[in-house]
Amino acid sequence: MSFVTFGEIMLRLTPVEHAAKINSAHAFDVNYAGSESNVATALGILGNKVSYVTKLPANQLGDAAMASLRSYGIGTQHISRGGKRMGTYFIELGASIRPSSVIYDRENSAISGIGENEFNWEQIFENKNWIFLSGITPVLSEQCSIETIKAAAIAKRKGVKVAFDMNFRRSLWRKSEDARIIFDQILEHTDLLFGNTGALKDVYGIEKQANNPLEETLEVAQIASEKFGIKQLALTVRDHTSASHNTVSGVFLSNGQQHISQAIDVNVLDRFGTGDAFAGAFLHGINLGWDGKEIIDFATAAFALKHTVKGDQHTSTEQEIRSVMDGNTKGHVLR
Repeated sequence: MSFVTFGEIMLRLTPVEHAAKINSAHAFDVNYAGSESNVATALGILGNKVSYVTKLPANQLGDAAMASLRSYGIGTQHISRGGKRMGTYFIELGASIRPSSVIYDRENSAISGIGENEFNWEQIFENKNWIFLSGITPVLSEQCSIETIKAAAIAKRKGVKVAFDMNFRRSLWRKSEDARIIFDQILEHTDLLFGNTGALKDVYGIEKQANNPLEETLEVAQIASEKFGIKQLALTVRDHTSASHNTVSGVFLSNGQQHISQAIDVNVLDRFGTGDAFAGAFLHGINLGWDGKEIIDFATAAFALKHTVKGDQHTSTEQEIRSVMDGNTKGHVLR
C-alpha cells in the first residue's frame, strides 16, 4: 500500500534545557514537524511508501524541512514552494503539576496562502491507497479548508481511503461551531476516524458519564460511529495523573466490534506527537493486514513509546514497538 498525507510542517522551537520555561530560555532546539508530517514520518520509519503534500517557502528553512522529511523516507515530489514564511511553534514541556503549553506563530504561513489549483489531486492519488488528513489544516485559511475537503472528496471518488484525525486546536479556531461545519464535510468521505473523547466533546458535544476514561471512550466511540455513519474509529485513551505521568491505552471500533488494548504506564519526556505516533502505527498495521486486536495493541505501544522520545517525530522501529507491546516496559539495558 501507499500513503499520502496533507498538512503544514512547521519550525518547532523547544528550550534546550528539558522542561525549561520559554520566558527564561536562552537557547532552543530546532525541529521540523506537524501532525500530518509526523504521521508520514512514523509510516516511513516503519517501511511504508509515503509522500507528503504541503507548501514551503523557497528559502533555507524550507530546504531544511524538505531534507528532514526525506531523511525519514518521505516522498517530497508533491510539495509546492513559495510564500514568505514557515509556520512556527514554541513548545514548553511541562513537569509534574505544570502542564505543557504551545505558542503558535503560523499566521500568513506559506500553506495558508495556497491557490485554488495549487495541488493536482488527481495526479497525487495515482497508485495511492490512503490519505491521512487532520482537523488542524482547515483552520489555517479558507483555501486550506476548501483544499482539505476537496482532497477527501477526490480521494473517495478515486477509491483512495480517507483517514481523518479530528484534531481540534482551541487556540486556533474562533469557535467550535466553525470547526463542526468543516469537519462535517470531511466526515462525509471518511473511512477511518482517529481522535479522542476531548475532541468529540469540544466539537460535537458528544460525551458520556462513565466510571473511568476507558469506559467513557467505548461509549463515545459507539455514539460517534452511529452519528457519523463511520464503521471504523480508533481512539486514544489517556488517564492523566500529571504532566510527568500518564496511563495510556486505545480503542478500535470496527463494524460494531470493540478491540481494546492493554493499558501502559509511562513517564513523560515529550508528549507532543504521541497521537500521530498512534495513527502512523495503526495505519502500518492496516497496511500489513493485521487483525483488529494486534493493530490496536501495536498502535497503543507506539503511542506510549513516543512519550519517551524527544521531538515530534516517532523514530522507533517495529521491533522496538513490539517489545513494548509484548510487555517489556521496565527499561532494562539492551546489550
